[in-house]
Amino acid sequence: MAVTLTMTKRTQEKARVPAFSGMTLAALGLDALSTPVVTINADHDVAYVNPAAESLFKISHRHVLGLPMAEVFPDTDALNDLVSQTRASTASFTLHDVVVHSIGQVRVEVSCTASLIDSGGVLGVVLEFVELHQQLRMARDERVLDQTEANRALLRNLAHEIKNPLGGLRGAAQLLERELDRADLHEYTQVIMKEADRLQALMDRLLAPNRRPKLAPLNVHEALERVRSLLVAEYPDGLRIRRDYDVSLPPVVADQEQIIQAVLNIVRNAAQALQGKGEIVIRTRVARQVTMARRLHRIALLLEITDNGPGIPEDIGEKIFQPLFSGRENGTGLGLTIAQNYIQQHQGVIDVESEPGRTCFTVLLPFQQSDTATEAVIGGARLGPG
Repeated sequence: MAVTLTMTKRTQEKARVPAFSGMTLAALGLDALSTPVVTINADHDVAYVNPAAESLFKISHRHVLGLPMAEVFPDTDALNDLVSQTRASTASFTLHDVVVHSIGQVRVEVSCTASLIDSGGVLGVVLEFVELHQQLRMARDERVLDQTEANRALLRNLAHEIKNPLGGLRGAAQLLERELDRADLHEYTQVIMKEADRLQALMDRLLAPNRRPKLAPLNVHEALERVRSLLVAEYPDGLRIRRDYDVSLPPVVADQEQIIQAVLNIVRNAAQALQGKGEIVIRTRVARQVTMARRLHRIALLLEITDNGPGIPEDIGEKIFQPLFSGRENGTGLGLTIAQNYIQQHQGVIDVESEPGRTCFTVLLPFQQSDTATEAVIGGARLGPG
């Protein structure tokens, strides 16, 4: 529910509260924050804008420093009231679900928290912004993580319960086959044994994602090339797999077989949606300031797998990662579930956006090494379409 704060504007004593220094704020480390931050001085002028706020509001700190807040954020009286209330009460306040217009000609829905900041006797009001869609995404990721844990436990218990009688069922069928004199009756025992074997393989696949990953440095592009070669062999005609790699990426610390299997399941799912005819694009990049598995990572591996197929129907879009759910005839409903399990075991996340003519699976994986060392080897090299 949106929270509206109704404030009474009060005149500030300019001589009592000096202007806040942008240099001081930068020294406090606000430049490094992924959260958009804007500070307002006693005159209600903009005193500081960090890089995240520049990106969000499409403004430059050089152009807006010293400008009245009402000019930088026109038609947003709620922010002005929020600053006044914070300074008057010396307490922090949060304004939820407010639409902010900026001088940079953008309109964003955010939550805004205002707090007083004091550095060497210099006071200012710090405004911290969080985009509404980011809050919704984080809440959704939390729900998905919790649901996946519940699904994993359910499947593990279910698989164990089914595997035990399967062994006895197959053994009984073998013994019965030896006692049958009529050859035509062997067909029925063979059906029992083959179906028992099929269910046994299905249970093994359900239990496989629970193996702990064997972590080691992995060149993700070598893994992607293995996936690509498998799909090219499987669909030699009509399917084009195009690569768009950032070849400067450092290794990730991951289980090679699990990553290959997860990506293979996603790419094969795309190929099946295309019925072997169409284009799949595999793209790698660096993602910055991302939250995965409840942790903020300065940099991470971004993997996108995009196809130009018919898209995922809206009525099943929320279900494709659920175990044993399949939108295809004869599908097991395990491919994407296993992919999600493997990615989450690596503290990563997987998401999908789909519309007719374009479906994009996005995988984020932490590099799991020091950010400084990783950033030092990230350049701008690209391996273009191939």
